[in-house]
Amino acid sequence: MNKAIITFLAALTLVGCADDDNKNTLGPLIPKDSQFGKANEVFTADEWYPGGQLGTTEKASYSAAAPAVEMIEGMEQDFITGEDFFEHMYTHEQEPRKGLGPAWVRNSCIACHPSYGHGKRQTEYRANTIGNGYLLVIYNKDNNSYISEVTGMPQTQAMAPFKAPIDETQIKIEWKTVEQMPSGLSMTFPDGEAYSLIYPEVTIPQTAFNTSPKPSNYEVRLESTIGIYGTGLLDAIDDEEIEKQWKAEAPYVELNPAMWDKAANTFLPSAYYAANYNDTKAFHGTHGPLKRFTYAMTRGTLQDGAGANAIWNITNVTRSDRHWLYTTPAWAKAQSEDPEVIKYIKEHGADESSILHPYYADGTDEGIANRINEILSCNNVGKKNIFEKHLLWRQPYNGKEEMSDKQYYQFMVWHRGLAVPAARDLDDEEVKMGKKLFMEIGCAQCHRPSWTTGDDNMWVDASIKAYAMNTLGRDANADFTTLLPKYPHQTIWPYTDMVQHRLFMANDIRTGWCRTTPLWGRGLSRQLTGADDRLHDCRARTVIEAIMWHGYSEKSDALPSVKKFHKLSKAERDAVVKFIESI
Repeated sequence: MNKAIITFLAALTLVGCADDDNKNTLGPLIPKDSQFGKANEVFTADEWYPGGQLGTTEKASYSAAAPAVEMIEGMEQDFITGEDFFEHMYTHEQEPRKGLGPAWVRNSCIACHPSYGHGKRQTEYRANTIGNGYLLVIYNKDNNSYISEVTGMPQTQAMAPFKAPIDETQIKIEWKTVEQMPSGLSMTFPDGEAYSLIYPEVTIPQTAFNTSPKPSNYEVRLESTIGIYGTGLLDAIDDEEIEKQWKAEAPYVELNPAMWDKAANTFLPSAYYAANYNDTKAFHGTHGPLKRFTYAMTRGTLQDGAGANAIWNITNVTRSDRHWLYTTPAWAKAQSEDPEVIKYIKEHGADESSILHPYYADGTDEGIANRINEILSCNNVGKKNIFEKHLLWRQPYNGKEEMSDKQYYQFMVWHRGLAVPAARDLDDEEVKMGKKLFMEIGCAQCHRPSWTTGDDNMWVDASIKAYAMNTLGRDANADFTTLLPKYPHQTIWPYTDMVQHRLFMANDIRTGWCRTTPLWGRGLSRQLTGADDRLHDCRARTVIEAIMWHGYSEKSDALPSVKKFHKLSKAERDAVVKFIESI
């Protein structure tokens, strides 16, 4: 290892750390009398550093910069600037966080990721409630595909005079209690301790949709945001290593047929990735970087991942590679047919300085209606010429994106540079016992403890390349991977197999397939976010509930392990929980 890294990490260990810049930091993470960094009969020395030497922080924080950031001159300042785009609100016209409209999901990223962690359980859906990490998942009952009337990340906020695509006051969340487990497991452990399970039922009446047409034959689920720390490390795992894991599990569990070619024993080709990643390390040249992010594993590289996509579609902020509005034709049509909308624009949009002026057209009802429909229908790059013709919907436009290439670059430095908190209490006898039991009952079959990253020659997107060439003077053939934090050849401990499994829970996640969620750092959630809610919709209020949800159905991939957990004594169950909260 680089001597400077050793010196840096040693200094952290000796003096402890306090992070005055981040609200979710509680001071030094490691007690003075801890055997931090030392191997014992159960844990290796590496396991204290779940993010490896380049990706672990000893601060009690989800927002700390990784050593990989701090050791590159100038990168830490870009990290801090990128953090600002995550933490603060967007507005319609105020630089540097300009955008937010004409419809949006949230006005800031941190509203969904309280203290950079997992969202909190809610009893009602209100977009502006801090900690509400819920995203609405509205899909067709027959084929599980997203409905087309609203965006994939459904929007409940809009700029006057437009009506939000969904009226959130009509969204109802009702929490149900499980009366018995279809798997046959008792809701009381053999020693007499009981547990309870709850889950949400979400309904949105057709009247809530301000679209034309309104959707029909749909169902609704909730998906909560997860912690975003350490995603750069997951991005650094080689595609080949992930495929090896899928192949290793293929003989024993069913894999998602929408992603995995069972006959060929490899991933299915992706037309999207083949078309957009053919100048990179596209694996086998057909399916591109292996999908690894989001519950549904829809994204295959961090620069096309949840954060890079969300900074555009959650706030509706345009940039050079997302140079179009995140809207739908059904919503555009409804707004163009709404007499209240047309009347308001007629009264307020004539002034060229007005934010509504692009919709004003010739000032007639017909002209305004046509312009509304034309602009708000511009939801894909194929209609970019219409955008440019009418200067988008914002005024003034002057050919500038709302998020510049440099700002997006800084955002990605921050996103890829977030460290994982160091493990805690690995010298504790109860934690040691917890790990032994975790392995013995088979939890590690899905929550694979460790991975080793590759060279981390990540794909670099067009916006960052444009920034490097236009601002930094880089040659088109330069190594752009050096612009972002890198984590080559690190042993990391995320406790996930990067595979999708099914648990068959009541009111389950859309399609039923869900990526094994990384466990690293989750034990700090209550300290840092004020809540310990787990699973995709925050239905689990404790670690025990999360475990037992894995055994809800007789068809669950995890049922054999949960049955063994159910038979443990209370002391053994507590040890497993303490282990999970320590890693």
